[in-house]
Amino acid sequence: MRLIPSSRRRRFAPLALASTAAVALLAGPALAATAVAAPAAEKPASTVEVDPALEKAVSDGGEATFFVVLKDQASLAQARSEKGKNAKATATYGALRSAANRTQKSLTSYLDAKKVGHEDFWITNSVLVTGGEALVDELAQRSDVAELVREQHYALDAPEGENAAVTSEVETTATPEWGITEVKADQVWSQYGDRGEGIVIANVDSGVQYDHPALVGSYRGNDGSGTFTHDYNFYDPTGTCTDAPCDNNGHGTHTMGTMVGADGIGVAPGATWVAAKGCEAKSCSDSSLLKAGQWILAPTDVNGANPRPELAPDIVNNSWGGGQTTFYQDTVEAWNAAGIFQAFAAGNFGDGVTCSTADSPGAQATSYGVGAYDVNGKIANFSGFGPSLVDGSMVPSISAPGVDVRSTWPDSSYNTISGTSMATPHVAGAAALLLSAAPSLIGDVAGAQAALNGAAIDVDDTHCGGTADANNVWGEGKLDVLAAVTAARKEAATVTGVVTDEVTGAALPDVKVEITGTNPRTVRTGSDGSYRVHLLPGTYDFTISGYGYAPRTLAGIELADDQNLTQDVSLTAVPVHAVTGTVLDVVGEPLAGVTVAVAGTPVDAVTSDAGGRFTLPQVAEGEYTLTATPAEPVLCNGEYAATLTIDGDETTTVALPARTDRSGHSCAPTAYGWVAGKSRVALSGDEDAANVALPFGVDFYGVTYNQVAVTTNGLLNFLSPRVGDYDNDALPSNAAPNGIVAAYWDDLALDKKSTVTTGTVGKTGDRRFAVVWTNVLVADGSGNRVTFEAVFAEADDSVTLQYAAVPSKGSKATVGIENQFGSDALQYSFDQPVLTAGSAIRFAQGDQ
Repeated sequence: MRLIPSSRRRRFAPLALASTAAVALLAGPALAATAVAAPAAEKPASTVEVDPALEKAVSDGGEATFFVVLKDQASLAQARSEKGKNAKATATYGALRSAANRTQKSLTSYLDAKKVGHEDFWITNSVLVTGGEALVDELAQRSDVAELVREQHYALDAPEGENAAVTSEVETTATPEWGITEVKADQVWSQYGDRGEGIVIANVDSGVQYDHPALVGSYRGNDGSGTFTHDYNFYDPTGTCTDAPCDNNGHGTHTMGTMVGADGIGVAPGATWVAAKGCEAKSCSDSSLLKAGQWILAPTDVNGANPRPELAPDIVNNSWGGGQTTFYQDTVEAWNAAGIFQAFAAGNFGDGVTCSTADSPGAQATSYGVGAYDVNGKIANFSGFGPSLVDGSMVPSISAPGVDVRSTWPDSSYNTISGTSMATPHVAGAAALLLSAAPSLIGDVAGAQAALNGAAIDVDDTHCGGTADANNVWGEGKLDVLAAVTAARKEAATVTGVVTDEVTGAALPDVKVEITGTNPRTVRTGSDGSYRVHLLPGTYDFTISGYGYAPRTLAGIELADDQNLTQDVSLTAVPVHAVTGTVLDVVGEPLAGVTVAVAGTPVDAVTSDAGGRFTLPQVAEGEYTLTATPAEPVLCNGEYAATLTIDGDETTTVALPARTDRSGHSCAPTAYGWVAGKSRVALSGDEDAANVALPFGVDFYGVTYNQVAVTTNGLLNFLSPRVGDYDNDALPSNAAPNGIVAAYWDDLALDKKSTVTTGTVGKTGDRRFAVVWTNVLVADGSGNRVTFEAVFAEADDSVTLQYAAVPSKGSKATVGIENQFGSDALQYSFDQPVLTAGSAIRFAQGDQ
């Protein structure tokens, strides 16, 4: 790994040094194509395919991040045969996770033994690593490996025709945009009364401004009355968004608007949306896209934990792409097996004439690729044509409006831009209208595609091959969702109704209508209290619930094909009561500044006072989740969430749990017990490191180590013995270094007054081993010195950080632990003046 030649080295990701290439906006990662690399004469023969870009990157002693793709892949045949999308998604997820768990163990154990950090993916059965030529050569000899593929980062340079005129506006009208009327979505609204109700649509993009006025009402995480739940509804593997969904590019907000935006912006304004931020900002990485792809199949909480495939969206839009790869094909095939309709942009590198200009993944036979045309019915000059360079298949699959498309934009504004990125959400939105009107097609990806293809308006342009019915310029032709809905076999009952207050008769907006049974769906009432949904024939239970009202369940409702059922419901208001309590921190002391809220309700959150006390004066009767979120710095205080049943005035104690990372490590203040150092470590100067043998095996994020590199900069590194260190940074970060204990990670220096020592106390089985930095100089010109230590415990694999002397005004140090790939960490502090002399922090394994 190249070190920046200066006395201070910035922490950086090796991929930042990779070459970049312009791709279709969201200039999706053109994931690296793979090819068989001819082995050097001196290397053993290998059947593993090695990406030429990877070989080039490591040929001169460099390092690269790359995927190790395993030969064994899960069979999805059983999943495809399941009935219903939820069953398909659950079976697909189970098959993929089972195969990855079974086949990756040998490889990951090998990497752990070599002290190579790795990140594991189940949707492609691959493992992401960083290393040089020696590691590439060793992995290329493994019999369980199919290929080695370099991870790619691509710049979001706008191709010709994309972002040609960016003019944001803050107002919109109810008049449908030209693309909406062109595909006849507005006629589906008027003739069939369908606007996508009951369908969940997603995008993998740059994020979404979730509270945009045209999008906030259709966000699945909108609990009503101004409250939101982002778990299972938004995921950001890039780490860009902090407290809520965000979009630091604009592209994702724009594509979502075209799908579900209100006031004439979106094709299916009645559908519900979720999103995965698969692109960092002006670039997209393969790893973020794969994490997003996994989340689409099995949504998780915002931390990427507790997957629930039954919450997978019905449709996913992908307005990104680039290059000629097949690497993302596994993800697309998994979505298809799970019954998730996918649409991909065909790319913006066309010139209106040249053939085979379409980009992958939209250029893969497994993907539903979309081309773009303008308001005059002319194919866009930038629209990618087929045949596919990947597999020779027809590209695009279909074409839709993609020139001068006006849609939502961050800062609650609107923007007019062009691209196949803009055409694709027209198709995704049309799919939502189709599935809503014909619920028998939910989970039937091939059937939904066939319905759109059969209704498309043919355009005779065969200069790139094909026929007037289907060719490599227009695909099946121009999208016509009215014809598709009209021709589809509806096989459904229509249920409509209005939800009102039992006493006043007032309409109740934002009330959830949860339908379980043959064809589970969830819809919400509109501003007039009305709801509408199509359901397959069968038996259902309807549960209607809204804050401040007793829920009501209508059980055993039998629905027949073509039945029209009016299901008006009145709800009874419930009394309100006061909730009081005290917030205690992780060690049981009252804690001020904690935000206490009743999740999913319009009850105003309150903040605990100096004694940890709080009062929520009026909370309606019912069962809720009471949450408590500590203010910065949170240190070791975790977030609290517990069920609270309110049937009268309530008094409760809110005991904050210890913070944990995704691997189950926790931290908490502990009793101070200094361990003296006796053996001096050979370190000196400003940038130095030395390996130290451990007297017992130390388990760190599931890997046992017998030595660790100690640096002058207050850092213990289990992976790298190299000299020097990068500037400290927040944790986690996949930038090097990884696999670390940051005892007091800062720019420190050793002079004649400083030492680093080690010491061991206790008997075998209960030993403690300390690395002690004494009187170390803070290299910021302040003259401050710090004394601290990291103590490993043999009995429970915990590590305790202790501070004998720290600067009185705090420091910019990083304190915490991070796993071997930088994908998980437990940070105690970063650039915060929170450490005090005589304090100790214990990081425990699991629930120890």
